Amino acid sequence: MQNALFVGTSSQVALQRELDVIANNMANVSTTGFKARNTRFQEYLMPVASADSFKTSDRRLSYVIDQGTVLDLGQGPIEQTGNPLHVAIRGDAFLTVQTPQGPRYTRNGAFELDAQGTLVTSDGYAVQGEAGPIAINPQETGLSIGPDGTVSTNLGIRGRIRLVTFANAQRLQNEGANLYSSADQPQPAGLAGRLESGALERSNVKPVIEMTRLMDVNRSYAMVSSVISRLDDLRGTAIRRLADVA
Repeated sequence: MQNALFVGTSSQVALQRELDVIANNMANVSTTGFKARNTRFQEYLMPVASADSFKTSDRRLSYVIDQGTVLDLGQGPIEQTGNPLHVAIRGDAFLTVQTPQGPRYTRNGAFELDAQGTLVTSDGYAVQGEAGPIAINPQETGLSIGPDGTVSTNLGIRGRIRLVTFANAQRLQNEGANLYSSADQPQPAGLAGRLESGALERSNVKPVIEMTRLMDVNRSYAMVSSVISRLDDLRGTAIRRLADVA
């Protein structure tokens, strides 16, 4: 009975973790360039040891272990905005931005020009070019961003946006503000990523699927809670009857 309670508790912990991930996905349905995450769990069998001297073999108990989350790198829908400072990434590339914590990576292509004329994201982080931040003089006109990231004005090329890829993008870590960090060294994107000017990549979260997952998780959690409650009642009844016999 005690083992059943432990198994049920491990299941509830896993379901709570999945609920947190679903809630975060739903909260970012409208976040530009957001990539959804999915939970990954693994069965853990106990006990892992055995002894041939026992009359009967060990009873294997199946627990649930949280193995982390998987980043959904699927392309989000492209929405045309007509703003020359907006870019959508097609492919597996990421933009590089400079933050107080160092270089970070994002799919958010909603660019702006700050008071100094520096190309920044909607959160104010400087977009990194091949030679550093890209600055535009207020007097310049005809700003455009090419598919390879080349930023041009009426005075010519002002820089090229740095697009990078990773050998294993699943190792990217969310840091909030739609940014990722990575312990791996990024590589130039080349043809793995192209920019579409005047457009934005929307979140790849699928609300209907997430709502279905949410209902399944709530239903499963309630079922496990009911089983645990019944087991607890059964244990209490057994203790009372044993006390009466004694």
